[in-house]
Amino acid sequence: MDRRNKKFLLIITDIVVALFALILSITGTISPEFPLWLVFASLFVRAVAQTFQMPIIQSILPTMVPEEELTKVNGQLGMVQSANYIIAPALGAFLFSIIPMNWLILFDVLGAILGVGLLLFVTIPHVVSEGESIHILADSKFGLKKLLENKGLWYITLIGSVFMLIFMPAASLYPLMTMEYFKGTVGQAGLIEVIYATGMLAGGAVIGLFGKWKNRMRPILFSYLVIGVTIGLSGLLPGTQKGFMVFVVLNAIAGFATPYFNTLLMAMIQQSYEPKYLGRVLGVINSLMSITGPVGLIFAGPIADNIGVEKMFMIAGIGTLVCGLINILIPQARNYDAELQKKIVKRKGQENFSEESF
Repeated sequence: MDRRNKKFLLIITDIVVALFALILSITGTISPEFPLWLVFASLFVRAVAQTFQMPIIQSILPTMVPEEELTKVNGQLGMVQSANYIIAPALGAFLFSIIPMNWLILFDVLGAILGVGLLLFVTIPHVVSEGESIHILADSKFGLKKLLENKGLWYITLIGSVFMLIFMPAASLYPLMTMEYFKGTVGQAGLIEVIYATGMLAGGAVIGLFGKWKNRMRPILFSYLVIGVTIGLSGLLPGTQKGFMVFVVLNAIAGFATPYFNTLLMAMIQQSYEPKYLGRVLGVINSLMSITGPVGLIFAGPIADNIGVEKMFMIAGIGTLVCGLINILIPQARNYDAELQKKIVKRKGQENFSEESF
């Protein structure tokens, strides 16, 4: 994607998703029910489009935002995404109660039209990238090679992938934890999701306002600690309504800590590579982070049935703390951002010297 027109890729993926949504809406209007195969096909196309769009957006940011503001802007982007997690379900539930599903799907088309319309007025810098013909496998191999060359970031990414493998099963069991273990209601299960997203929103807001750290690995390691402790303690709570109230507080804290991991890591990645390589490296990193989540989810249900859902939270908490500890024990990971900041300062000094000499 580094060698393609990124604006064109964003537009075309939006259009393709909108077309499938339109087909689904029309089919639902003329048929008594939605064909299940078409629903799955639409979801598959949306998932494929997102695998293109997210790395593109992440690789565009460094070309449009001053380097020293990258952390703050990533925090603001995370804040918007967290707000979406809160607003979208509530708005969707309200609209579903007053609008038929076949018409409700058309909001997807409307969103694509608005998105494409806004993109037409945005100037996205074109980066000249090295390479011959474009092959997905070759580009993935190239991105992996670039990532492996950067030992510190490779270790951080690998440990982050293990963290996702451990954390995602517990995260998927929030409704079960609320309703089965704490004997809560559907409303309380929804409340936990909103509380976690609200915590993420607050964490993203703090990063967006004050996001300037000389060593971003410190808050990343702190987020491992906070998430590990809060999720682990959740599994030790009594299965009562009093326990549930503490569960709410713990998840608000865990939500607040979450952006410090993904947002600051993304800013470090963006500053670690030239724009002409960044898209391919991000594609590999996103794949590593994404694939481990579903793998963990495959085993979440059976394991929870055998040992209890609350013990899944204990395992996730302990595993998260171990991931943070491994980051500390590996010098290349622990000192990665401190060394990166030195390289950035040195590079800027050389650039300023060259400009003055010229």
